[in-house]
Amino acid sequence: MKPAEYRGMSDEQLALTLKDIEKNLFQLRFQSATDRLETPSEIRKARREIARILTIMRERELASAKGKSHG
Repeated sequence: MKPAEYRGMSDEQLALTLKDIEKNLFQLRFQSATDRLETPSEIRKARREIARILTIMRERELASAKGKSHG
């Protein structure tokens, strides 16, 4: 997914998507440890998706804090 698609989601949707990707990453790591991972690049992709979501969540957190402090 692209960052713009994540930005269109609500906070709750982002949190749920984050949980899903983290769960998927756990399964990928497990497969990797048991030598049954077909595409190692999937781990990198999952980590990047998590980073994207966390970045967007942090941006929103900072934007809401900034809005409150100047009020």
